[in-house]
Amino acid sequence: MSHVVVIEDEGTVRDVLRFHLERAGLRVTALESVTGAFDVLPGADALVLDWMLPGESGLSFLRRLRADAELRRMPVLMLTARAAEAERVEGLESGADDYLTKPFSAAELVARVRALLRRTQPDVPAVLSNGPLSVDVGAAEARVGGRRMNLTRREFDLLAFMTQHVGRVYTRTELLDRVWGADFLGGERTVDQHVTQLRAHLGDDPGKPGFLETVRGKGYRMRPWADGA
Repeated sequence: MSHVVVIEDEGTVRDVLRFHLERAGLRVTALESVTGAFDVLPGADALVLDWMLPGESGLSFLRRLRADAELRRMPVLMLTARAAEAERVEGLESGADDYLTKPFSAAELVARVRALLRRTQPDVPAVLSNGPLSVDVGAAEARVGGRRMNLTRREFDLLAFMTQHVGRVYTRTELLDRVWGADFLGGERTVDQHVTQLRAHLGDDPGKPGFLETVRGKGYRMRPWADGA
């Protein structure tokens, strides 16, 4: 699941942005200013940035972002009420990848964000698999041995993420950030509970799981099926 950071100071607009991007299947971290942005941007896939912000403008922040060695390639969609051509050009020349003028439609917002993500991310298969486990990302449906699992949205998101990264170990903190979002207020116990629930859906033996393995002192990984076959 792609992670999009939104920086918008108007609460109503921020809520609308979050709603439509999450509805499109994206994970969203929303901020009201650039304060703390450099803490949440590493690992994000795109940034939706308002031009007019309190403290430091979006344009000034964008210039700092483009000067940062780690984050300089972050795809950025600039939002603004400024419609003059000269101002649009200024935003693009300062490093914005795309530009959207307020007011805008939800459909155009989502389409532009998805276009940015397509430019920078490798294609994710529509159907992920690991042995008898099949996860259809588009249909939000998962099956094991042909049996459809009745998963909550968060269970599905966690299963899809782990199946997309078979063999890689993730700490509980990393999973909270990647699946629940950096602004989630729950604790690491949430991850343990969801892993337990997923194991029940998968028919996994907690003592010797074929899929979701506990790596002592580190976290969890999705075992390559060949390891447990």
